Amino acid sequence: MNKQELIDAVASATGSSKSITGEAIDAVVSAITKAVVKGETVQLVGFGSFGQGKRAARTGRNPATGEEISIAAAKTVKFTAGKAFKDAVNGSR
Repeated sequence: MNKQELIDAVASATGSSKSITGEAIDAVVSAITKAVVKGETVQLVGFGSFGQGKRAARTGRNPATGEEISIAAAKTVKFTAGKAFKDAVNGSR
């Protein structure tokens, strides 16, 4: 499902217009992004939580030459699925 299909599904489920639904989805994504950038965790009960993770610096290899390269440390985005979401995916509900 892409963004437009998500907008169509939510608009259909709520009876709202697609333009208003698109703005609402954009606002939700923006709010989640801003919170995670600040280092906060966003918890959506029953769905999951978004937060920052850390990846340590490490040594890798260039696959073309086999030469060792150093890969810098980086922040990552992590998503942890909630129990209800996991149960729905696994068919327990």
